[in-house]
Order: sequence, then C-alpha cells, then structure tokens
Amino acid sequence: MIKTKKWLILYNTDFDCNFFIFLLSKKSFLYYYFIVVKYTFIVNKEKNKLKTYSHLDLFNDSIPKADEDVHLGRHVLAEFFECDPNTLNSIDKVEKYMMEAALECGATIVQKCFHMFSPYGVSGVVIISESHLAIHTWPELGYAAVDLFTCGSKCDPKVAYEFLKNKFCSKNASFTELKRGIISPDAMKVAEKPFEIMQQFQN
Repeated sequence: MIKTKKWLILYNTDFDCNFFIFLLSKKSFLYYYFIVVKYTFIVNKEKNKLKTYSHLDLFNDSIPKADEDVHLGRHVLAEFFECDPNTLNSIDKVEKYMMEAALECGATIVQKCFHMFSPYGVSGVVIISESHLAIHTWPELGYAAVDLFTCGSKCDPKVAYEFLKNKFCSKNASFTELKRGIISPDAMKVAEKPFEIMQQFQN
C-alpha cells in the first residue's frame, strides 16, 4: 500500500509499478482522483473475473479434444440393502459417515444439512465444491438411497460408494453411474440430450 498525502492507492502486484510513478507525476486533483477511482474499478473488475473463472478449474480436465467424449459430472446413484438399521436411524452416524465419505473421495466440503424424522429415518446432504452427496434412509427396511455427484477428475464418487457400503454394513448394494452435462466438442457447449449411463454394478 502506498500513501501520498491524504490519499491511499491500493497496490496490486499484477500491475506495472510504472503506473504509480506516472500517477504521482500528475498535479491535477480531479485527474488524480479520477485515475484512482478508475484504477480501483479495473482491479475489482479483474478480481471478479478471476473469481468467476476459478470455478471453472473443476472442469479444466474436461476440455474436449477432437472426437473425445467429455462430460461435466459423474453421478452415482447408490442402493444400499440389508444395512444396519441402528446406523441408518442415527443422525449422528449418518452425518459423520457422509462427511467422511466426501473427504475420502477427494472432495472439498462447503456445507451440510441433516434432518432426523420421527419415528425413524434420516435425510441429509453434504454440499461440496465439486457438487453434492445426498442420502435418504429407511431404517425399518434396512435400506438407504444415496446420490454421489462430483465434477472434474479429482473426485471419484465410487470411492465414496465403497466407503459408505462398509460403514452401513450393507450386505447387498448396487450403483448406476451416469454422465451428466455432456459436452458437444463441435459447439463447445452442453449438449441438449439426456444423461448417459456409464456403468451399472451390483455386489
């Protein structure tokens, strides 16, 4: 930060220092004030651009190449059968395991929300930078339905699937993995068509 008289100039290392030398050489108060305001606007504008673009870092690995099938997200729809009913009816355990599953698959947790129903059943969601993990449990049936949606290649939703299968003590489980947001290589935009099934698995 550079201080000149009663005015402060916010210094940004992305800009050339010669700009400030030029600025300080001006004697006109109005001109000086206009330049500072304009410069601050430019800096804020550039910072906002960077913040907006940084969200696209999740999809850097998904830039389509010629004849390459690319999609924005992987959505695993998991079915857990014959689970431990006490686990499925504990909001503390369900929340704990869902949070741990997000970390296990390489996700960055942003927020969480879980609710305990009466007399039984838990619903909840873990918001992650890469999308979300959601769950609904039926303890009386030993069943849990889970959505594992991740974007980019840093997270693997199937890792979360295996983790939860173990924690819920599921004796039988299955999942369907979908491609979400399929990119059209020619138009460089999301193709307006239904999702595609990548694979289905039961164990």
